[in-house]
Amino acid sequence: MDLFNQSSFQNKLPFILPQKEGYSYFFDEDKKAFIISIPNGKLIFVPNFFDENLSSELMNYFLENDNNLNWNKIDWREFEKEKLSEINFATINWTHNQIKIFGKLLFEPRFSAWYGDEEAAYSYSGLKLKPNPWNEKLLFIKEKIEKLIEEVEKIQNKESLKFNSVLLNWYRDGQDSMGWHSDNEKELGQNPVIASVNFGVPRRFLLRQINNKSHKLEFYLTNGSLLIMAGQIQHFWQHAVPKESKINEHRINLTFRKIKM
Repeated sequence: MDLFNQSSFQNKLPFILPQKEGYSYFFDEDKKAFIISIPNGKLIFVPNFFDENLSSELMNYFLENDNNLNWNKIDWREFEKEKLSEINFATINWTHNQIKIFGKLLFEPRFSAWYGDEEAAYSYSGLKLKPNPWNEKLLFIKEKIEKLIEEVEKIQNKESLKFNSVLLNWYRDGQDSMGWHSDNEKELGQNPVIASVNFGVPRRFLLRQINNKSHKLEFYLTNGSLLIMAGQIQHFWQHAVPKESKINEHRINLTFRKIKM
């Protein structure tokens, strides 16, 4: 199949792969998913996992608040740091966390929230997160992703890949970002599967090999898109969401994962 002639992608793939041995892909027409093989890993990319209307509805749901603030029209940088606690969000307990970088405590360049099973505690960059309880919409998204993975991977044991937690990141504009890192914390176990779903303004998502940083991949993550990272990716690759100065709109990313108890 010649993917470059598919009108739904406007003659252009929504990702960039190195033109090297070990990188390949095919398109699952039934699931509307790209299945991508890379050295030491596998990716599943669904550009239109949620349609535009549902994606917009979920974006509103995540930022609904009892302060009668129109989340899309105010400057959320006025609520940096501790001031965020003044907002009573109706569905998500957003926080502005401090992380330790080179021994210094700095506020993250984004807002975040941690949800999941009661025992699914998580630690990274000096943070120790206790989960908020699941809500209806987060469970809906989680179960839809799990169903797709079961169908694509033909998993017989449906309990083998049930996510028990999700990290939500709210990027207020293109100045908010995520630096290069791997999701390789001990709580995630060996070869974790990470499912990332995106709402709001499209943003670039980059991957690079740890031992050869010239080998890079780039994805254009649009409203309602889903990217799943599997295999040994978290041990051999890093990923990042770079700053984009021209972007003035919001993006919310949810990364579902399974914490080993």
